[in-house]
Amino acid sequence: MDPDDFPTPDVEVDEIEPDELKRRIDDGESVTILDARMESDFDEWHVDGDTVEVANVPYFHFLDEGVDDDLLERVPEGDPLVVLCAKGGASEYVAGRLAEAGRDVVHLEEGMNGWARIYEREPVTRYDGPGDLYQYQRPSSGCLGYLLVTDGEAAVVDPLRAFTDRYLDDAAALDAELTYAFDTHIHADHISGVRALDDRGVTGVIPEAARQRGVTYIDDLETAADGDVYEVGAATVETIHTPGHTSGMTSYLLGESLLATGDGLFVESVARPDLEEGDEGAPDAARQLYETLQTAVLPLDDDVLVGGAHFSDAAEPAGDGTYTAPVGQLEAEMDALTMDEAEFVDLILSDMPPRPANYEDIIATNLGQRTADDEKAFELELGPNNCAASQDALTGD
Repeated sequence: MDPDDFPTPDVEVDEIEPDELKRRIDDGESVTILDARMESDFDEWHVDGDTVEVANVPYFHFLDEGVDDDLLERVPEGDPLVVLCAKGGASEYVAGRLAEAGRDVVHLEEGMNGWARIYEREPVTRYDGPGDLYQYQRPSSGCLGYLLVTDGEAAVVDPLRAFTDRYLDDAAALDAELTYAFDTHIHADHISGVRALDDRGVTGVIPEAARQRGVTYIDDLETAADGDVYEVGAATVETIHTPGHTSGMTSYLLGESLLATGDGLFVESVARPDLEEGDEGAPDAARQLYETLQTAVLPLDDDVLVGGAHFSDAAEPAGDGTYTAPVGQLEAEMDALTMDEAEFVDLILSDMPPRPANYEDIIATNLGQRTADDEKAFELELGPNNCAASQDALTGD
């Protein structure tokens, strides 16, 4: 049923904005949610948190006349109860039916689509290079990006197309001009914003090593090869080829202080190796990832920060709220980083999570082999990223 087809409830129901819901969760307030989407959508991704109680009762249960006691028993009490769906139409209807039954309810504005539009910028306080460094966080999918600002210039790493205007506006608000947009690799979980920013006058940069993937627009952008150095105000951005997650995976050392590792290394896990060549090519990619970590990442100074392109529910933020950690800390805490090659490969191949939703379409779009308008691009990337290997065995916890 299309959300626009739901009748307007007889009882007026207040909305809660996604940012306000996120604030309550971040502040540790008790939040009770009724997710009215289909069970399969709920199982794939939903709002969660340490103080969040969430129940799934699909909207179609509320379409019959009346809300009987048996149905009400499946619906938790809230203060108020937050009802949500995909886009906001079904949840407004369900919340109205519950309000008629005497429940204290609100519904989430724009539903999970609105939740997916939350994009927060946090300062990386342990960054000690020139200028200031910020981490972008998209809680709905765990996507991370970086904004380096120094001497009136700015660069963004791993931008999302859905937030093209945001990067330009943030740079301007910080009295800087956005001069570079870097991609670490051909992403499988979201639509890259590098081309959109390049169209807006920003210099788009993708790894030269990604050329072999068949990137149709590669000659329209700048390409970064291993060892290339870019200047952003007083800071440098050094290119380090770090294959494993993909053959073209490239990291960027920002201000000699933080290594933006893309999907190579996260604060809670390492990359999954099967999204480019599938299960058959995963063992070779895993061996390549092992060599990359041992020869290109771990030899960096212990206090160089690592910042990946994603975080999962298993990740613990640092004291500044960012998902960053020093190289030395990760080596000490993550068992996978001190194993021999055979153990490492066996471990990360042993329990891989499901592949990202729509990953084949997303890869093809990021290669320029398919097109998607803004609405379609946004829909493709809804849901969790799943670009890391399973965290269950990586830290030995």
